[in-house]
Amino acid sequence: MTETKHFASWTDTVVYDPESPAHQTLMVTDDFRAILVGLQAGQRIPPHPSTAGAYHFLEGTGWMQVENERFPVAPGATIVVPAGAARGVEAQTKLAFLGTQAVSK
Repeated sequence: MTETKHFASWTDTVVYDPESPAHQTLMVTDDFRAILVGLQAGQRIPPHPSTAGAYHFLEGTGWMQVENERFPVAPGATIVVPAGAARGVEAQTKLAFLGTQAVSK
């Protein structure tokens, strides 16, 4: 089992890189991954297929694209995506989210 990790405040962990989206890996196990992602306004993560995942938005505004659908995101929004679906994120303002995914085997 992986050790328990406590992050008292996501704002102390998130990274915003002026050059490209940045992610901090919070935990990886054989079947699970959790990351904290920071994007500056205008940055984007191009749509890409992946395993099943859940994305909870903590700060900022923008869009999450899942296949051919665009969802507005803001603090408190959560999007759950099935395995294999292409997903991407576009930041209108400084944007942070927690992403959790199944790890493919």
